[in-house]
Amino acid sequence: MQGQNIKAEAHTLVENLSDEASWDDLMQKIYVRQAIESGLADSRAGRGSTVQAVRKKYGVSL
Repeated sequence: MQGQNIKAEAHTLVENLSDEASWDDLMQKIYVRQAIESGLADSRAGRGSTVQAVRKKYGVSL
């Protein structure tokens, strides 16, 4: 949401909810959106790990 009009983005999230949506449904949509935006920002800033590094860290081999 950074660099965009957060108010308009929030309005779009609300408009796309079903008529039966709860407050928890709205909060989940907001949380997921924020988590994705944060992850993308971290990735663009080079604050990420390769799949290989994560596998090595946790001892996972495929």
